[in-house]
Amino acid sequence: MGTGTGEEIVYALKYEGWTRVAPEMAVRMARVSWLADVVEERAALVPVPLSSRRLRERGFNQSTHIAMALARLWTIPVWEDVLERTSSSRSQTRLTPGERLTNVAGAFAVPSRRSKVLRGTHLVLVDDVVTTGATLKASASALFAAGARTLSYMTFGRAPASGDRLTR
Repeated sequence: MGTGTGEEIVYALKYEGWTRVAPEMAVRMARVSWLADVVEERAALVPVPLSSRRLRERGFNQSTHIAMALARLWTIPVWEDVLERTSSSRSQTRLTPGERLTNVAGAFAVPSRRSKVLRGTHLVLVDDVVTTGATLKASASALFAAGARTLSYMTFGRAPASGDRLTR
């Protein structure tokens, strides 16, 4: 395990089932300042979905837990049914940035029955951690293709990039 508290919190949620940490994560995430027009027009939170296999293994989607807690703080809905994972990709944890993009390309889709509700909306994608942005990019591509107008994203953490200077 790493040295950062944030990393340990994400690990506990994701791999040890500590879903009770999601509301506290959301409290910290809600402290981020947003432009007034974003606050006014954001229609819903969309958690990044897991593959059905990963959901069965884990028993929950950590992004959904975070989104639900954020929704209570922001008083906006969570739309869990507007984005689906259409393919089960490999875990991103040990892939290079290029491999991550290829791994999730085309992995998400919007069910046709839900595309009408997306037209012209401003959505906030929610995930636990962003590393290269490949998952968020693939999710956003599917939502834009279905008619979403604007997408913002919110993550609890950002994995260190190769160019980051880490200090202790």
